Amino acid sequence: MLEKVAINANVNTVYVETILKIIGIAYIAEFGAQITKDAGQGSIASKIELGGKILILAMAIPILTVLIETIIGLIPS
Repeated sequence: MLEKVAINANVNTVYVETILKIIGIAYIAEFGAQITKDAGQGSIASKIELGGKILILAMAIPILTVLIETIIGLIPS
């Protein structure tokens, strides 16, 4: 369904897949952090959250690059 919407909106499906992967990483990192917090391991939970944030940032770089290029293209020369 999301692929159809992306195609109809003329959005590259690679970006949609990347966003879905980012959402999945966020959920998994939050779930892992909550489990470790419940087990009394707050320091490990913070490391899991940091790892999730780093992975999300790394995966978002291509999307941010395209976004910046689009904004620069809209600015009149």
